[in-house]
Amino acid sequence: MFFRKKKESDNVLHIIENKDLLKRYVMLIIGLLIYSIAYNAFFVNNNLIFGGSSSVATILKDYIAPPITIMFISIVALLLSFIFLGKKSATDTLVGSFMFPLLVVLTSNVSLPIPKDDMMLVAICGAVLIGLANGIMGRSGLGSGGLDSIVHIFEVKLKISSGKAFMFVNALIVIAGGYKFGWRVLLYALIILYIISIVQDKVVMSISMNKTFFIVTNKVEEVKDYIMTNLSRGVTVLEAKGGFSEHDQEVIMAVIPTMEYFKAKEGILEIDPKAFFTITDSYQVFGQDSHRRKKRKDVEK
Repeated sequence: MFFRKKKESDNVLHIIENKDLLKRYVMLIIGLLIYSIAYNAFFVNNNLIFGGSSSVATILKDYIAPPITIMFISIVALLLSFIFLGKKSATDTLVGSFMFPLLVVLTSNVSLPIPKDDMMLVAICGAVLIGLANGIMGRSGLGSGGLDSIVHIFEVKLKISSGKAFMFVNALIVIAGGYKFGWRVLLYALIILYIISIVQDKVVMSISMNKTFFIVTNKVEEVKDYIMTNLSRGVTVLEAKGGFSEHDQEVIMAVIPTMEYFKAKEGILEIDPKAFFTITDSYQVFGQDSHRRKKRKDVEK
């Protein structure tokens, strides 16, 4: 029974991962293009950092050309993803891993009409574009590679949340940037990261680190198995009564990382197109990782 349900869930995930694939890759490339333009026009020449492989490239630009650093990080991350996460995960980030350094090269001479002597204005405009780019890429449901892949490896192999992994990696990069360019850069980095998060929130449906799904469906078991098996997330089934019909019904509650929002939403609709569900932001989640580890152990048994 378990293997039959797992096969059904795998089929749903396969359908979701290949749904509107061309459109999603176009969105990914558009997001990477905007990101590259913002990086070249606002960040690299002004020594502004905010995390990610592009900021590492900015820190090392006096020794290595930024596109080379970005390409090196992308290739290393791709290889690590293949080793630790498997062929499928590495394939998902293949386009982003090679397109980003290429677009950084192609947009290296792009200049936008923003006064370069006003560093705060430069930081704000750059952050808005980066947030827009991240939001578009997030909506595509595809990986952009680079340090994002390494963070995903930390999440899977070290059993830490993606939010903590992102904060740890980016904190190291920002501190290194502050040491290299002066500690004033740290203050700009905080402003930039805050603006990026706000803009990204608006593009990808008020993004937070996690989303809480409340799902009413006639296919409770199928949806439950999909979330637990393919997304490796715990679920809670709540007993409820319809306000109008007064019929007893079950409501599935699941906390899903924002990066998996696309798979969760489309998977539910693929299983039950008539499902009713609401999605809310979850800014703090306690006990998620331990619950997920317990669930994985139970499944392995």
